[in-house]
Amino acid sequence: MTSAIRHVTIACSDAYALGSFWSEVLGQPLHEDDKPGDEEALIEGAGVLFVTVPETKTQRNRIHVDLQPQDRTRDEEVERLLGLGATLFDDRRTPDGKGWVVLRDPEGNEFCVERSARERDSAG
Repeated sequence: MTSAIRHVTIACSDAYALGSFWSEVLGQPLHEDDKPGDEEALIEGAGVLFVTVPETKTQRNRIHVDLQPQDRTRDEEVERLLGLGATLFDDRRTPDGKGWVVLRDPEGNEFCVERSARERDSAG
């Protein structure tokens, strides 16, 4: 018998606020029971749970999320996410259109935005 991942849990200083940011990123709602000030917030459809902890983030993530846009280009998605409150951490785009962009969410957690499937297919 094996195990299944039920949630990926992200420790943070404000579960509802960070969960709300990621809800917008993923286009999926927070659980209907989640409210500002709650110790936990869940994006059930994505299997992501945010848990409030007292300590702050002090080092780079050991695990991070790689996003692949579904209905826009990588560069369009980066601009959308910056507009939601992400910040640019490292730009790994190359002159030939390949590469990725490393962003940070509002609490400093790194995540990457890769090229869309359409962009990968058209590049050959």
